[in-house]
Amino acid sequence: MRDLPHTGHTLLIRIDFSDEAAWQSLRTVVTTPDEEDGFLAALHIVDDPAYRDLTAERLVALAPAEDDLLIVADGRALTEAEMPLPAVMRTDAEDEDEGPEQGFDELRVVASKLWSVENNVSLANMDWEEFVDAAGADGVFRGF
Repeated sequence: MRDLPHTGHTLLIRIDFSDEAAWQSLRTVVTTPDEEDGFLAALHIVDDPAYRDLTAERLVALAPAEDDLLIVADGRALTEAEMPLPAVMRTDAEDEDEGPEQGFDELRVVASKLWSVENNVSLANMDWEEFVDAAGADGVFRGF
């Protein structure tokens, strides 16, 4: 399995290839500027069947070390009306016996609000936890 590309933009990795029309609809939503303010997520889209069905853990392992945020297009994102994409944030945990350990945290983000998470986390305008705290009871971020 080859590593994910280093591009300088947040990676949107397609892992579900079951519905091409749904994928194209999702791409349209995430690549269309926000109607209110014109904001747009800075994404590099990875549309390669080599990454089919990979877990978040595997994607984090394949991502460039400097990429802290990854976005995943999975089956749920392609089948639900709000297109809730998993946003995966790399975290560092310290294990007393084994030293630093690479981990991650996940938050679902509706496609229409992806720009908010991507822009603010990538530019360090807001902390990841602010988005996690603003998520609904179902664990999906829909905006502030």
